[in-house]
Amino acid sequence: MNRQANQFSRRQALATLGLLALGSLSGISAPARKKRGLALQLYTLRDPAKKDLAGTLKEARQMGWEYVQWSGMPDLPAEKIRAALDEAGLKAVASHAAMEPFETEFARHAAFWKTVGVTDVAASSMMSGCKENLQAWLRGARRLDKIGANLRTAGLRFSYHNHAFEFEKFPDDERTKHEILMASTRPENVNAELDLAWAYVAGQDPAALIRQYKGRCPLVHAKDVVRAKSGKQEFKPLGQGELNWAEIIAAGDEAGIEWYIYEQDNGQGSPFDYTRTSYEYLSNKLRAA
Repeated sequence: MNRQANQFSRRQALATLGLLALGSLSGISAPARKKRGLALQLYTLRDPAKKDLAGTLKEARQMGWEYVQWSGMPDLPAEKIRAALDEAGLKAVASHAAMEPFETEFARHAAFWKTVGVTDVAASSMMSGCKENLQAWLRGARRLDKIGANLRTAGLRFSYHNHAFEFEKFPDDERTKHEILMASTRPENVNAELDLAWAYVAGQDPAALIRQYKGRCPLVHAKDVVRAKSGKQEFKPLGQGELNWAEIIAAGDEAGIEWYIYEQDNGQGSPFDYTRTSYEYLSNKLRAA
């Protein structure tokens, strides 16, 4: 997942956040978020976007996608990201971002994503230096909780995105690393952006996991996979893997999932082909459920 250049001056950042605060004091509220929305994690189309960003975004819109998560795309200033999305007829509802920059230049980086137009910012993994043992993991949890609190004050919601390793355990704690993270952070500061395929690869039941974090997983990565006996997973278009989407959507309705964000790390054939196939499957599944 890429890091954006965040080419904002400190003056621009403070001005942007100041206007947001003024709007809040004036009683201006954001429009209600669409329930059970579907979005495309642009990381899925990262390779064609390197060659032709504008064409890739327009192709995604022509498939039917209206909403996206910005990640894995070319490194651009916030205004150019917003302009590219506007030109394609897309809206970014979420992003993946490195967390360390928020600890050193918070106003600049928060203003960057507000300019892009997202409501949700997610960490793609635990920060470096915070993975090697339980004490380091707890230190990372405290840092993420503080970042999440600051983002909340700026009008942005924060989530943590898992891979498979978060469902492993440290020798000195019976809980999974993911359970420790969620228990060590406040729900209002840190949500779970559950990557359902990676959770499944780690031996978790995606529907049960969604219910476990009821009210705390507003967005999930809708991803399908086949767990090969060799231990190497194979990502598939939605509906062509092993995940039970009827169960997942039922659990999502109970838990309050707002966005099903399709992502496929890799796959056979063109990413445009499996992205189109997955849009058709997910849109039909959400309409029918």
